Amino acid sequence: MRSSTFFTTSVRRALRPSFKSSLGLQSRRSRHARATEFLQCHDPDLTESQRTVRESIAKICENFPDEYWAKQETSKKFPTELYDTLAKDGWLGICMPEQYGGSGLGIAEAAVMMQTISESGGGMTAASSIHMNIFGLEPVAKFGSDEQKERWLVPLIAGKERACFGVTEPNTGLDTLKLQSSATKDGDEYVLSGSKIWISTAQNAQKILILTRTTPLDQVKKPSQGLSLFYTDLTDAVEITEIPKMGRAAVDTNTLFFDGWRVPARDLVGKENEGFKMIMHGMNAERILIGAEALGLGYAALRRAALYAGDRVVFGRPIGKNQAIQHPLADSWMKLESARLMLYHAAKMYDQGYESGEYANAGKYLAAEAAFEACERAVMTHGGMGYAKEYHVERYLREVFIPRIAPVSREMICNYIGERVLGLPKSY
Repeated sequence: MRSSTFFTTSVRRALRPSFKSSLGLQSRRSRHARATEFLQCHDPDLTESQRTVRESIAKICENFPDEYWAKQETSKKFPTELYDTLAKDGWLGICMPEQYGGSGLGIAEAAVMMQTISESGGGMTAASSIHMNIFGLEPVAKFGSDEQKERWLVPLIAGKERACFGVTEPNTGLDTLKLQSSATKDGDEYVLSGSKIWISTAQNAQKILILTRTTPLDQVKKPSQGLSLFYTDLTDAVEITEIPKMGRAAVDTNTLFFDGWRVPARDLVGKENEGFKMIMHGMNAERILIGAEALGLGYAALRRAALYAGDRVVFGRPIGKNQAIQHPLADSWMKLESARLMLYHAAKMYDQGYESGEYANAGKYLAAEAAFEACERAVMTHGGMGYAKEYHVERYLREVFIPRIAPVSREMICNYIGERVLGLPKSY
């Protein structure tokens, strides 16, 4: 097992108490930073740790401007440069235990990191390239054996292995408890058969965290029983087919088909038939992080719209002087900030051990909706040029559909709140 000296020095330096953060500057500010600032670090509610993370990630992101992300999309090339830089500086393990090379920080800091990466112009492309590293192996960190943690977490955090996440299936969608893929024990191996869909980064990953049914549905007392979780190698037994899609072309999305895929029994995470309980451990964290990524896109779009509205002169005056332009953008800032405050509150509660999902779900919902509206308004503010790739806002709009759909739909979140918070009967 790695000692704490393996903790990456770049992150340790950034989080030292002596680090010259903007905390002192923030205390002297009498108002919020302008939304037109690039990755401003002075949100008055951030903790010193969150502000330090934002400053450090912002410095990295300065080397990956909008033009880089436009090029990656055109070439459909995975953003290896950003991935490797974040790995080298220790950021891929921001939430992972220090003894395996991680930083041991919370979802509150990780949310700031993901928002900043997205907000830099990288959007969902940049965020999705590392998303799995940030929350995906929470079940392993919590339920895996010491041997498994050493074997799996160390190379993932170091950036030597990439992983993808396999839950959704073509015939079940969000009805996770009805999964049809199966795993049958055969000696010291399991034989997996079935299919998965919407699996991001599978073309570039060496590993997969996959949920399958080890006990048939008709043989369990509750549908949540009989599911098992594996973290294993993606081998030639898995047929991976990329799905052409609307946006985020640099990060692949795939359908997986497997039949007779032999997986070592030692790659089972925790106990057999208890996989659903383990996978749920990371669901609230994922909702918070997806929401933060959506916020980043919203703020990036709002920044570009405000700058353009201040510069673009029509009929002898900047278009931003017209309330028909100014008021919708002001409205978007208020909605983005409202969503951010709720989302970061959810992150704080998660780090303190709160397990219920109403705040994580609600924060994700509000962030996705506010970001979508901000991206749409940014395109409309640019007028015809908003439809041109030159100004990047059309790319933001295409990507911002993702957090509205995944990892859970708006409608399912409303179902959750209706049932769990309002006490209404289950509607589905």
